[in-house]
Amino acid sequence: MKVFRGYRHPQLAPQCALTIGNFDGVHRGHQAMLALLKNEAEHRGVPSCVMSFEPHPRDYFAALARKPELAPARIATLRDKLTELVRCGIDQCVVLPFDARLAALSPEAFIQDVLVQGLGAQYVLVGDDFRFGARRAGDYAMLDVAGERQGFDVARMNSYEVHGNRVSSSAVRQALAHGDMARVAGLLGRPYSISGHVVHGRKLGRNLGFRTLNLRFSHWNPAASGIFAVQVHGLDAQPLTGVANLGIRPSLDPSDVNGGRVLLETHCLEWPAHLGPEGAYGKIIRVELLHKLHDELKYDGLDSLKAGIAKDCDDARSFFAAMHTETSRQTTRDRI
Repeated sequence: MKVFRGYRHPQLAPQCALTIGNFDGVHRGHQAMLALLKNEAEHRGVPSCVMSFEPHPRDYFAALARKPELAPARIATLRDKLTELVRCGIDQCVVLPFDARLAALSPEAFIQDVLVQGLGAQYVLVGDDFRFGARRAGDYAMLDVAGERQGFDVARMNSYEVHGNRVSSSAVRQALAHGDMARVAGLLGRPYSISGHVVHGRKLGRNLGFRTLNLRFSHWNPAASGIFAVQVHGLDAQPLTGVANLGIRPSLDPSDVNGGRVLLETHCLEWPAHLGPEGAYGKIIRVELLHKLHDELKYDGLDSLKAGIAKDCDDARSFFAAMHTETSRQTTRDRI
């Protein structure tokens, strides 16, 4: 998949089949929409294209109003969103910087400048609640009329439901906030995961006897937080089981080098000997958050922190043992 920052790029295809949205999490509803988009693109002989925004428009307006609490919790980083779009078979993605210029663009100018002249859209697929342009004044009806006049097709996809419940980014955020990782996986169609480069930290974990893989995020307000039983992909032929802390580490000094910044710190329960103590730094790993053990806790000292981590490791081992037992039972039932 080709990724473009902005819609004025010489390597952009002259025509495309397009869908527009934030696609936070790329959940099952998004996946159904992307499958339809891909089919329509193939039918027309043009590449499939996703237009998304970074930052999220609500992030922009929250910052403008100086009310950070209005910004939505984010399900996925931009890296993880792009990875899922690749898995869905999308040909190109245009990431628009959501700024004052874009926020002030009228619906008519957005259609003419971005969709028609910028991207050469031959087909535009949107969701049932799609709004666009300054003050969200544009809607599906306006887009449909413009399509008839300017020669591109417009389609609208209704809500996607699973067991009678609408699949949405809001539903995923709610499930993550409650630590219901099974429901999250059902909404996403896959286990919830976070990826990134392993970076150096203070080495506090190894001093406590629990070496960690650290992923650091500059501008991300994750929808999930707490302590999780996890699997780590990207370091060995098989995923590594572990326990991870996603959050801001309340037990440590807020003036710490990472103070107040979101970290994902993962301790692998069994560390492969062939990696050596420094073998993970710089690698891109993907951490699947399978089961929430508890919220972040504030310990009163390093000794209590060490004891807490040890208990989390024991609880994670119990979770994986139970999961292995259930998998074995299912395999036996399938054979019968």
